[in-house]
Amino acid sequence: MFGVFVHRTDSKYDDHPSSQYQFPANYLSRAAKFTGGWVLYYEPTKVKNSRGYYAVGKIEKIIPDPTAPKMYLALIDPETYFEFARPVAFKDEDGLLERGLYNEAGKISGRAQAAVRPISETDFNRILDRGLQGFDIPLPRDAKDDDKVQDKFIEDQVGYELDDFRKVETRKREAYAGSRIVRNPMFRRVVLDAYDERCAFTGFKLINGGGRAEVQAAHIRPVEANGPDSVQNGLALSGTVHWMFDRGLLSLADNMEIMVSRQINDRDSVDRLINKNLTAIVPDDPRKAPHPAFLDWHRSEVFKS
Repeated sequence: MFGVFVHRTDSKYDDHPSSQYQFPANYLSRAAKFTGGWVLYYEPTKVKNSRGYYAVGKIEKIIPDPTAPKMYLALIDPETYFEFARPVAFKDEDGLLERGLYNEAGKISGRAQAAVRPISETDFNRILDRGLQGFDIPLPRDAKDDDKVQDKFIEDQVGYELDDFRKVETRKREAYAGSRIVRNPMFRRVVLDAYDERCAFTGFKLINGGGRAEVQAAHIRPVEANGPDSVQNGLALSGTVHWMFDRGLLSLADNMEIMVSRQINDRDSVDRLINKNLTAIVPDDPRKAPHPAFLDWHRSEVFKS
């Protein structure tokens, strides 16, 4: 069964879309049906600059919230969550993409107000198709073989266009959507768009002869450490800076101050490379800026102070 979770950044609930969704007990029986299934994240149209349907993930399990009575947490499998390169609007020229929200009179029903609601397989696939419009973006030229998914179906499908993807049965579509083959380029596109293809630490915006940005999409908390493919877990970094960040020679404070390790053996060169004010350039939109939880993880687990 498929579902929709309504989320907004100013929510009173303890939501972290890439890892957990909090909801009250009255939604439990409905949400429980989605366990092991996929959910779409939706931002209401009344939110300024609403992203509409902007992400998808699979519910691993639902547990009582240990910190809040009568509240529950839907825990998201970090290996499946990713954000769409191009968010999907609530409706288009043909009407609502969630056709199931129409009542018998053809009007929008009260179900549209439900924060947790089921969605039909047809409606889910319609929105997923729109969200995957950018799924064929090529991997960055430095992509590693170990980032590729070895599943035979996925290997066979790499070169397929969206029209071919629409013909695949739902079970295989889901496997493909949750694969690194899709998630890598999606993550890259989402992060580079958020940072205007500019390195957060140097300010450089370099475009190669083929019109491709040289900047890379770096995970703050890497995938190998259960880091999600969320823009809030990403930074746009040039190759050299990315290398230093991954090895703990650079990090970020919560106020976006660039932290330089004392183990750097050529501090003068690093100072000439990074922003003169030692402050990273990050998106103004809090929905896209680095999340303090991921920065804290990098400082405690990777950074060599």
